[in-house]
This record gives sequence, structure tokens and C-alpha cells, in this order.
Amino acid sequence: MSPDSPSIHPEAHLVHRIGWLRAAVLGANDGIVSVASILVGVAASGVDHQAVVISGLAGLVAGAMSMAAGEYVSVSSQSDTERADLAREKAELEIHWDDELEELATIYERRGLDPQTAHAVARQLMEKDALGAHARDELGITEVSSANPIQAALTSAATFTVGAALPLLAAWLVTGTATLWVVTGVTLVVLAILGALGARTGGAPLLRGTLRVLVWGALAMAFTAAVGALFGTVVG
Repeated sequence: MSPDSPSIHPEAHLVHRIGWLRAAVLGANDGIVSVASILVGVAASGVDHQAVVISGLAGLVAGAMSMAAGEYVSVSSQSDTERADLAREKAELEIHWDDELEELATIYERRGLDPQTAHAVARQLMEKDALGAHARDELGITEVSSANPIQAALTSAATFTVGAALPLLAAWLVTGTATLWVVTGVTLVVLAILGALGARTGGAPLLRGTLRVLVWGALAMAFTAAVGALFGTVVG
């Protein structure tokens, strides 16, 4: 192969998925666990089938809206902080260019470059895109990690709804004392699938990702079932 035609070494990295993957996994997991726990707790209290389904539906709607609002507010705060830091850095570059150059060079020296190379790299990067260089290497703000409130809110609400709909559907289709056990079984199966999918999408070990969501989901349902049974007995 000639020098004019260098070989291309494609690499498939997963870090670009962090923003939406976090919101998606959080939303789906919260939807499944929250609504399933409500259904199991209410069913364990001994109320009729209609009350169980209505409580689950109310939990789905309230949870989806809460997830959307919470993600939007949280990620918006992060986005505001990023913008404020970038504005401050831009002002510093206009006033103290030489000091900012030294600061960037020092960062590269700490990463292993010799002083002469560090200064040359810092100077070239700042001549091309000074704010971008400082955002990336000083502040840790990149296109991958930058906050997107709308994306996070919509992703969380949608995945919460999809996740919550599965145990709710199981509760709607089954009546009587079997409701509690069917919802629990369906939920554990779905959580295992979700954990495995999330781990695979993020490049993490499948067993660890699966067990992580299974354990916490099982604990949540166990506690709410105990509370439902206790208060159902007291009220009854």
C-alpha cells in the first residue's frame, strides 16, 4: 500500500451512547420497578382487581411525568453550568491569553509531554480553536458529555412508560391472588432482559448488569409487598 493511501483502522467506541443510554436505562428500570412495586403492594393488601390496575395506571402517568420533569430540570442545570463555565473561559481567553496558554501547556505536561512539546501543542490548538481546547482539556466539556435536557426528558419519559406498561399489562390480564405472583415473575424476567440489554449496549459484562437490576427490583417489590400485606391486614 502506498504512503498516499494510508490504511484506515476503524474503531467502534460506545462512549457516544452515554447521554441517551443513561436516561433510557434509568427510565425503563424506574418504570418497571416503580409500577410493579405499586401493583404488588396494592395487590398484597387484598383490594379488588380494578383498584390494583387503577393504582398501576396512576403510577405510570405520574412516574412518566415526574421522570420527564426531573431529567429536564437536572440536565438543564448541568447545561446552564456548562454554558456559564464556557462564557467565563471565553472572557479569560480574551483578557489573559498568555496565562491560558501556560495553563493548557501545564495540563499537557502533567499528562506526560515534555515542556517544549506541551507548549507547541497548546499553541497550535489554541490558534485553531482556543475555547474548544480549553473546554475539552481544562473543563472536561465535550460534544459527547454536553447536556441535552430535551433528549434526556423525552427519553426518560418514553422508556419509563414502556417499562411500566409491561407489569401493568400483566396485572390487567390476570385476576385474583395470581396477580401478585404473575406481576412479580413478569417484572423479574423483564428486568433481567433490560439489565442484559443495557450491559450489552454499554459494553459492560452481561451477568453484572443483569444481577444489578434484578437484585434491586426484587428488593423493591419485596418491601412494598410486605407493606401492602401489613396495612391490608390492619385496615381489614
